[in-house]
Amino acid sequence: MPLKAVRKAMDAGLIKPRMLRQGKLVHRMLSHAQLVYLRLEAEGVRLLPMASRREVARAVESRPNVDTIAVSGGTAILVRVKDARKDVERELKRLRKVEQMVVSDPEIMSGAPVFRGTRIPVDLVAAMVAQAATMEEILDGYPSLTREHLELAPLYVAAFPQRGRPPRRPWAKQEPVRVARYPRSARTEC
Repeated sequence: MPLKAVRKAMDAGLIKPRMLRQGKLVHRMLSHAQLVYLRLEAEGVRLLPMASRREVARAVESRPNVDTIAVSGGTAILVRVKDARKDVERELKRLRKVEQMVVSDPEIMSGAPVFRGTRIPVDLVAAMVAQAATMEEILDGYPSLTREHLELAPLYVAAFPQRGRPPRRPWAKQEPVRVARYPRSARTEC
């Protein structure tokens, strides 16, 4: 789901994340049941009226192992929670796997996330995959990578986007290489 849709679900009170403070930063932490509900939202629950959506959210939160939910007590609309739960568990497993494959060390590539044991940035590989480079082309250029690296790189970049400015600007305190000065007569008037 787009981040905007997740925030909208939070604002509507459909999910209530737990707040976690780390220094000055505040992180919103979602429970497993909340992730399952967001998956259901992405699959079409968002098309239901708000009262029905709240009912589904409460049911998923209060009964995390339920397989189906009958919306508004009827039999016309059944929400299959079991498939959404399996999808969330599968994607969380993939995310944990890619987290183990990636390291971010200030001594390696200025702290950019790279694949463990290499100096290959994850975002570079994800960009190549996004630009439709074939697996063979990427693997020829980077023989230390595997197909699994290529499949999981876009997931890592989507889950952990780089924010803010670059950490360092090595050129900031250096003198310019060359300064061009033009005589006044050479300037054109607009």
